Amino acid sequence: MLLERIYDEDLAQASYFIGCQRENTAVVVDPRRDIEVFQRLAHEHGMQIVAVTETHIHADFLSGTRELAAATGATMYVSAEGGEDWQYRFEAERLHDGSRLQIGNITIEAVHTPGHTPEHLSFLVTDGAFADTPGYMMTGDFVFIGDLGRPDLLDEAAGGIDTRFEGAQRMFRSLKEKFLTLPDHVQVYPAHGAGSACGKALGAIPSTTVGYERNYAWWSKYVENDDEAGFVDELLFGQPDAPFYFGRMKNQNRQGPDVMGERGELPEYSASQLAPQIESGALSFVDTRPVDEVHKGTVKHALHIPSDGKIASFGAWAVDPDRNPAPLVLLAPNGDAAREIWDHLVRVGIDDVTGYIPSMDGLPQETPEVIDPAELEGFDRDFLLDVRAVSEYQGGHIDGAEQLHGGRVLWNLEKLPQEGTIVTYCQSGLRSSIAANMLRNNGFQVAELRGSINNWMNQGREVVTA
Repeated sequence: MLLERIYDEDLAQASYFIGCQRENTAVVVDPRRDIEVFQRLAHEHGMQIVAVTETHIHADFLSGTRELAAATGATMYVSAEGGEDWQYRFEAERLHDGSRLQIGNITIEAVHTPGHTPEHLSFLVTDGAFADTPGYMMTGDFVFIGDLGRPDLLDEAAGGIDTRFEGAQRMFRSLKEKFLTLPDHVQVYPAHGAGSACGKALGAIPSTTVGYERNYAWWSKYVENDDEAGFVDELLFGQPDAPFYFGRMKNQNRQGPDVMGERGELPEYSASQLAPQIESGALSFVDTRPVDEVHKGTVKHALHIPSDGKIASFGAWAVDPDRNPAPLVLLAPNGDAAREIWDHLVRVGIDDVTGYIPSMDGLPQETPEVIDPAELEGFDRDFLLDVRAVSEYQGGHIDGAEQLHGGRVLWNLEKLPQEGTIVTYCQSGLRSSIAANMLRNNGFQVAELRGSINNWMNQGREVVTA
């Protein structure tokens, strides 16, 4: 058996390529939408991808199941569990608890493990060349390294009302009745690692075992003592802010993401071609440089999505295709760099990238307003906006600041003053710049606090805690 983990550092998301080396066939679990990596693996190992499946209706990225199936002719398999409200809306083979896929020597058994979502499946994998019992489990957003998938996302991202409590109770039962009935040696491969917003304390190592989690995970003592109430309280406490784009991902993944097909090379534009379209709003310019460079000057009405970090994550903060239909043009040194940025953006459904330009020369420019901490007290502002997570805000914030996670700003513009100046800050200035440029693009007057709260505190200025 061949088992490859394909990890996206941007979204802290893992896909799995599982192949039978006797028959040279393979299945991909939880693929992302830029599918070339899976096709390349299949080619390198002389395998044919014959099946594509996913553990659940994802909220944090747009699934590549339909994309990969369309490109390879593979059969799609999705969950049939979870009740009427959580059925996939596109044609695919349905999996129930106990359903099995046979990929050459490899047997993959679907296990219904609700909690994170009602329809969630995990996959037990048996390598028939060596054993007749499962040795591996793909747990999706059920069991992470040292943590569990959050059960509150239906409330946070899909319009549910108090579904988190039932989800947490289901998680408790899934652990007790499904996960902990497995032998200790079974290796566990989750769909996310440290940095994902799908849990609150995910470990950074790639895999664990049932036995390790049984003995050392925070939740194990609750299950051992049959303390469901204590488990529910601790699981729900302190979950991170869910970016609002999660709701769009949920809906699109349930309906079935559009199939892009083969994407051609992005064209290079000249300033004369782009300038009038940027001025009219027909195109949105994306500045991909670091914060310090953007602060020296950027294109008028530009969005800021740095190319040296979490392009997909921050792109989904700044761009909602439903609200911002204008195609994007990227600042990138060459076509290869532009394509890499585009690959990240399609993972969150930002598909409409029309091209790139290697320089801002000749484009309408402006210099973002940035103020030093010493200027803040006397600065004529109408709102002080902290775009960090609520846990960061509670740990220490500037007096008078209001917290609104950067991934929720675009969907809460009505909560911000339509007149006057908003001052934004985060921890270092990166997230603040992304939010500030998005607000400017939507007509707000914004100044950024230089160096954000790190600079504020380095100058000996006080913060307050919540």
